[in-house]
Amino acid sequence: MSALNVDFSDQELQDLREIARERGMTMKALVREATAADIARHRALKEAAEVFRRFFSDPAAEQAFADAFPDDEPRGGAPGRAA
Repeated sequence: MSALNVDFSDQELQDLREIARERGMTMKALVREATAADIARHRALKEAAEVFRRFFSDPAAEQAFADAFPDDEPRGGAPGRAA
């Protein structure tokens, strides 16, 4: 397995030690868990952004959105905001 050396300030190391102790885990496990969680969040955000982009680049999406939320559509076909 590959390794990575990371520099922390004295305060950050103190905080990591305290949190790890409170959670009953090693500092290494704490940092690895936090990093893995951040990677998972990053992947999920990228996936959600792609789904969002595809949905709103689809010409049929505008009509689907209008059908799903008819109260948010302008009245009388005129451009503008619904009251």
